[in-house]
Amino acid sequence: MALELKQHMKLSQQLIITPQLQQAIKLLQLSRLELLETIQQELETNPVLEETVDQVGNKEEVEPETPPVEERYEEVEITEKVRDDFDWESFLEDYSTYSPMPMERDPNQEQPSFEQRLTRRPSLEDHLMWQLCLSEFTEEEKEIATMIIGNLNADGYLVSSTAEISQLCGASVEEVERVLGKVQAFDPPGVAARDLRECLLIQAKSLDVPNGLVVTIIDKYLHYLEKKNYQGLVKALRRPKGDVQAAVEVILSLDPKPGRAFSEEEAQYVSPDIYVVKVDDQFMVVLNEDGMPKLRVNPYYREALRSGSAVSEEAKDYIQGKLRSAAWLIKSIHQRQRTLHKVAQSIVNFQREFLEKGIAYLKPMVLRDVAEDVGMHESTISRVTTNKYMHTPQGIFELKYFFNSSINSVVGEAVASESVKERIRQLIKEEDPAKPYSDKDLVDLLKKENIKIARRTVAKYREMMGILPSHKRKQVLWGS
Repeated sequence: MALELKQHMKLSQQLIITPQLQQAIKLLQLSRLELLETIQQELETNPVLEETVDQVGNKEEVEPETPPVEERYEEVEITEKVRDDFDWESFLEDYSTYSPMPMERDPNQEQPSFEQRLTRRPSLEDHLMWQLCLSEFTEEEKEIATMIIGNLNADGYLVSSTAEISQLCGASVEEVERVLGKVQAFDPPGVAARDLRECLLIQAKSLDVPNGLVVTIIDKYLHYLEKKNYQGLVKALRRPKGDVQAAVEVILSLDPKPGRAFSEEEAQYVSPDIYVVKVDDQFMVVLNEDGMPKLRVNPYYREALRSGSAVSEEAKDYIQGKLRSAAWLIKSIHQRQRTLHKVAQSIVNFQREFLEKGIAYLKPMVLRDVAEDVGMHESTISRVTTNKYMHTPQGIFELKYFFNSSINSVVGEAVASESVKERIRQLIKEEDPAKPYSDKDLVDLLKKENIKIARRTVAKYREMMGILPSHKRKQVLWGS
């Protein structure tokens, strides 16, 4: 069959997203800090765009100048005389050793950056390398120790095997094991261990406990502690209950993650995008405009376009492009703020009881509810509520927090899943430590409170909140 070129006419519809529309969609899902960063970048790249500065109407009152008063100084006569026996040679020698006064820094001289003046907490690696430099190690041992320190995770555990380290350093496994023992003697105790057992053994040996019961329990019976089976531990050791209790208390005081004290993670503070304030009997929504620059188009460039003859065609095209970009950015920011205010006001209207009484009164709500209320698409609501935070009388919450599934009630309206989670947390907090509630017990207790929920759902919520099962929450009273 011969190949040939043919022309065909085909009618089709396509949805083309313009760059301006893409920018508007992007601005919708930006958080407040990200929006400020985007505006700052646009101010740096677009000469047509500028930030307006609020002019303060109240001018400082200038006090009338008063004529200077001539001050009279009395002439002071110095009558003190220098002694004839003064040792000038010693004085000049001492004076010559004084360091000169520092001169003013030349403004043109390059100064260290601000980042170089900042201090930071020493990391685990810094702390161990500092001890390594102060220890008596040979060059070969320092190379092995450096490789060991570099293969520690944030908790202080060695994540590489001694065989792998020996291959990287070109040393024998026995030599790596010997250097590893030296590194394990560093501070914090338990560092460079390969598992939990070895970590606890290093700490127990550093405590120099008189009896070896602590070491014995860690070495051979650690699984009893994991399951909190203290009665089985007493039977296996065949030792008095008091001795076993004292040894267990020592083990529980050890740190299973010795590197945690040198964690470099810092708290990330949230700047809310919306404030909800109660005025009289109404909740008012206020957008956080603190630090938000007010943008405008520079009038100089508009006049340059109107003048016509003084500007080349290439410059006109450039200015017109930047003017369109600046105008669309300002319009998109205003549209974003209006949309955010509408969505926040709708959420406040739906969750009024939550704002007044707390999490227990949170209502189940989905994106469709707010979308129908404000007359927008669900995808728009999803973008608006991404990475946005609301400051309420009950605390600071992400806007996504208010959208949660519903749990059926035995009688009456459905309950929000977040309210059920909070109730499960409260029940576990108030339980008897010696007899903690099982998931089945929690199901029965919630049923009495008109909440119909399955046991597997309780288990899922408990795991989401990081709460251990009942057999691991149980606290055994040794005296009983």
